[in-house]
Amino acid sequence: MSRFLFVVPPLTGHVNPTASVGGELLARGHDVAWVGHPGTLAPLLPDNARIFPAIDDDLEADIRAKRERWLALRGMAVLKFFWEEFLIPLGHAMVPGVTDAVARFGPDVVVADQQALAGPVVAREAGLPWVTSASTSAELVNPLRTMPKVDAWVRDLLHDFAGGDIRFSERLVLVYSSAALVAGEFGEEVAFVGPALAHRVERGVFPWEWLVKDEKRVVLVSLGTLNGPAGERFLSQALEAVADLPVRVVVVGEPRPAPPNVLVLPSVPQLALMPHLDAVVTHGGHNTVCEALAHGLPLVVAPIRDDQPTVAAQVVEAGAGVRLTYSRARAADIRSALESVLDEPEYAAAAERVRTSFLAAGGAAAAADRLEKVVAG
Repeated sequence: MSRFLFVVPPLTGHVNPTASVGGELLARGHDVAWVGHPGTLAPLLPDNARIFPAIDDDLEADIRAKRERWLALRGMAVLKFFWEEFLIPLGHAMVPGVTDAVARFGPDVVVADQQALAGPVVAREAGLPWVTSASTSAELVNPLRTMPKVDAWVRDLLHDFAGGDIRFSERLVLVYSSAALVAGEFGEEVAFVGPALAHRVERGVFPWEWLVKDEKRVVLVSLGTLNGPAGERFLSQALEAVADLPVRVVVVGEPRPAPPNVLVLPSVPQLALMPHLDAVVTHGGHNTVCEALAHGLPLVVAPIRDDQPTVAAQVVEAGAGVRLTYSRARAADIRSALESVLDEPEYAAAAERVRTSFLAAGGAAAAADRLEKVVAG
């Protein structure tokens, strides 16, 4: 059996795919460990998961505060802040902890999330093979290709930090999507394995009896774990949009007044909820979008920033949803988009086509197969 070390940032959406793939490797008898922020990792991993610290609570709080400030920025300031104030400093901060984890655990392969730059740096220094866990497919299509000066600036930052561009491994890149969503030609190292959903741990509770009070269709509205003041505006418009629709709506957010057909909760066991849904309204987070499509659910996507516009474009190009402008969407816009994806069958049919492609890709099992081949050489 082999030993696999997952290196992850303190972000739920980046940990989740590794939890699934790591769970599959554990089920096959391999030794698996994670290195990152223990407080973020522990609720998302099995109770007996082996966790090494590379981020303490103070640093995690600082990262959260930085992401709050990042949400208030616009234009190129967003990208500049992301790289200079978040990604590169996080890489430097994690190097000692990842180095210690490699020394103590002795992995055969290091699997590094795209935003955990310390992983490739430490793996190369230790002479270990490393693999990229691509928690979003957006960078695969190089969104900076139309801005060559910005692209060169990013590459210069990476060269100063790591001596080269380490965003993607030359050996293996695990992409949790499929060609049904991501268009383009890619090398053999790029493995489209589809969403990795098996073995995931969800500890949240949900009042399931609320869903079975009638035969109404059910919609989830979720803007992820961090969306700022603009998220409050969007949610208030969404509540107005669904107030008199014949649907039941689960909204993930802080408690607030809501119509009788709406249930507002600070968190939900999202994967467990998916089979009960008919549509999803989201900001375009890669995890939520792919989880929805893995269940054949059409989407209303209102992207905010980062990879979300690219993910939203993928949904629209696949025919599986409607895109809204996050900062300008009003109740009437949200209502119209939601009625479209619920009532016009072509959206559900397109979502089902993507679901079929995801199933064929293989998920966590396919990812584990590819990782075992890396060890085998």
